[in-house]
Amino acid sequence: MKGRRIIRGLVRALRLVWSSAPGWATANLLLVLFQGLLPLAGLYLLKQVIDALQSAIASPAGAAGFRPVLLWVALAAGAALLTALARALAELTRQAQALVLTDRVTDVLHGRSIAADLGYYEDPRYHDSLHRAQGEALHRPAGIVGGLIQVGQALISLAGVAGLLFAFNPLLALALLALALPGALVQVAFARRRFRFEQEQTENERRAQYYHWLLTGTPHARELRLFGLGTLFRKRFRGLRDRLRAGRLALTRRRVGFGLLVQFATTLAIFAALGFVAHQAYRGAITIGGLVMYFSAFQLAVGSFSSVLGGLAGLYEDSLFLDNLYRFLDLEPQVTAPARPEPVPERFRRGVEFRSVSFAYPGDGRPVLESVDLAVAPGQVVALVGENGSGKTTLVKLLGRLYDPDSGCVTVDGLDIRRFDPDNWRRRISVVLQDFVRYYLPAWENIWLGDVSSGPDRKRVVAAARRAGADAAIERLPRGYDTQLGCWFESGRELSSGEWQKVALARAFLRDAQLVVLDEPTSSLDPLAEAELFERFRRSIENRSALLISHRFSTVALADYIYVLDRGRVAERGTHAELLERGGLYARMYRAQASHYR
Repeated sequence: MKGRRIIRGLVRALRLVWSSAPGWATANLLLVLFQGLLPLAGLYLLKQVIDALQSAIASPAGAAGFRPVLLWVALAAGAALLTALARALAELTRQAQALVLTDRVTDVLHGRSIAADLGYYEDPRYHDSLHRAQGEALHRPAGIVGGLIQVGQALISLAGVAGLLFAFNPLLALALLALALPGALVQVAFARRRFRFEQEQTENERRAQYYHWLLTGTPHARELRLFGLGTLFRKRFRGLRDRLRAGRLALTRRRVGFGLLVQFATTLAIFAALGFVAHQAYRGAITIGGLVMYFSAFQLAVGSFSSVLGGLAGLYEDSLFLDNLYRFLDLEPQVTAPARPEPVPERFRRGVEFRSVSFAYPGDGRPVLESVDLAVAPGQVVALVGENGSGKTTLVKLLGRLYDPDSGCVTVDGLDIRRFDPDNWRRRISVVLQDFVRYYLPAWENIWLGDVSSGPDRKRVVAAARRAGADAAIERLPRGYDTQLGCWFESGRELSSGEWQKVALARAFLRDAQLVVLDEPTSSLDPLAEAELFERFRRSIENRSALLISHRFSTVALADYIYVLDRGRVAERGTHAELLERGGLYARMYRAQASHYR
């Protein structure tokens, strides 16, 4: 069973290698054939040089008798030059193919990462799988190319020299070739051990990378210094790396030790064979040139056979590790488009509704939402409030079809959004998340990313920036909208938290969305900027809908209708005035926050 899986993995890898760069793969095949035959030609020419020299020494012809030696030397030199040329060309084609292949595999990895459901990203097992796939994606396919070239070239050389050796002494040839088997078995055994070790240590490897990111990443630089965390994280990183290094070195020591024993045995056997061949030459059974040729052939045969077995062992190891890549590439998204998706309405007539929606995150039986009913009509601003962990952000994830409900449905104009293509549905909504992304790109691109399906229209970008109140801050930058944001790249300028939030809002406003979702949209804005933003927003919303999530009741009070979530259920609903009059959870939260301003 395992053997079939390995063979299937190698076949799959070969398809990937060929499809990525068929031209370079063809060139490599031709060079493999050529390089496999050249050593045989070299053996024969070396024998002819020595035999011609022996004849010239024994001949009284003088300088004329040396001419055949020069001819064979010239031919041997030509073969050596061809070998050097073939080696250089092979290095070029291997490197070119490996580079193309690496980029191709990385692109495939990116495609699968984009297609994977959000749920995978919130599962530690996915991160282990992604880490293993990324670790192997960049060099294992190229390793398979090298292994196949090694095996193919060695097989061609071995096939040619095998006939020569068996004609001389079959038993001696078989004995020498058999010496290559222990080395291959050692490589296979340690390939398995290394694979098991890397699988077991994936989480520790990821933890070490996490501490490295904490120590070197921009997001953590200020807090790392303010709390003096650098020494602690450096110590933890070193501890993890020490354990990983000790385990890998222990494996390497054992592999090298066994390999050295095998090499000693092989060396002794080759020189024993030299003694046998020398005795044959002493008896006159072969010429001195034959002595050199057969001894070189023994070395070439053992080396070629070792290369074949070593290459196969390497391919076995690569196939083990590539299984990580294939498992990642074979992940199937659960949030998919139906076979015949319906078109998303261009303009919402009845709006968006949550109908008895319940949901629990995969692997966690605790329900996050239970029987939630909620509606957002066109032209209406609906606010969603509740304590942390009440399910507000989860509701936004379901609205964007990052997950599907366990029961109930989310509808637009009465149609379940699962009947739409997810990408088409997401184009009709625009979301500003609380943990929005700061793209280290020019300012205009930061906003244009809100609707890349349209062309980079500067007028629309500027209009969106004005709606969000980001225009003034951008105009003050050295190159205006062409200024590089962030400090990662040359001439970059950093913005304040509030200015970054305005850019994120502009990104959401750029899209011609029928529903705008704002998750804590003004958490970094001052009160005057907040009031100005919502005044502009209410004027521009027209017949579109807005869902607002906020802990700031000065913002929530501006909504047309308010839903209060409590432990995954809708506890209250109504206008600001109605909810205050009832004196329930909303009124208590509002008065608790308002008391700080009295």
